[in-house]
Amino acid sequence: MSPSTKAGRASRDTDGRMSLGEHLIEFRNRAMIAAAGILVAAVIGWFLQPFVWSALSEPIHQIARHRDATINYPSLTAAFDLRMQLSIYIGIIISSPLWLYQIFAFLTPGLTGKEKRYVFGFFFSAIPLFLGGCAFGWYVTPHIVTLFASFAPTQDATILTASDYFSFVLKLVLAVGVAFVTPVFIVLLNMIGILSARAIWKAWRWAILGAILFAALATPSTDVISMMMLAVPLIVLYFGAASFAWLHDKRKAQSAAKFDAEFA
Repeated sequence: MSPSTKAGRASRDTDGRMSLGEHLIEFRNRAMIAAAGILVAAVIGWFLQPFVWSALSEPIHQIARHRDATINYPSLTAAFDLRMQLSIYIGIIISSPLWLYQIFAFLTPGLTGKEKRYVFGFFFSAIPLFLGGCAFGWYVTPHIVTLFASFAPTQDATILTASDYFSFVLKLVLAVGVAFVTPVFIVLLNMIGILSARAIWKAWRWAILGAILFAALATPSTDVISMMMLAVPLIVLYFGAASFAWLHDKRKAQSAAKFDAEFA
């Protein structure tokens, strides 16, 4: 091993920094772990798929009691393709603790030990938030399906392509789940120095507007209570993240001022 290589490795060990190549290798390794976890969970999802699809298609069966409504498979392989897609989505949800951890672990190597404890504390809150958001998306799905189906004239049949219906429902469920986790990533961006607490607080009006618009799109029904049940938690989570970021920036500024006073 050459002296320059030893010096470079020693330098890296001293200041704790990683080269671009090492970052790419770590990203590849963590991406492979996340992908493997999703794959294993997707195998489990293959066996859970019949039960999940039965629950997802229940709103259409309810509509069919009052008018012609059915889910259509337009090709011979459509049912198999749908089962594969649904298995993957189930795998993404089941393995969410693993791939969320890989994201956090990749983004936090430059933090101090205390900061990492805070961030990983928020990581463990991200898991129930994501799953809770998915559960809420599942809850509002029947209302949304019924609403959109009601726009068709009663004398006409509602024939839905299975893949389109699945895509609509699952994207809605995952979108609500991701929305609930967004405040956690806001805190993470603040901890690693990308987003300041001042910038987060200045955007509070846009955050409220965005939460209300998202809730209105996710629950496009006349049920205002359902919309507020989604909007209010998102707003509370945003202000919670902003408050934590403010405390972090305040402590960071105090530490910097103390350091400057000691070595001035």
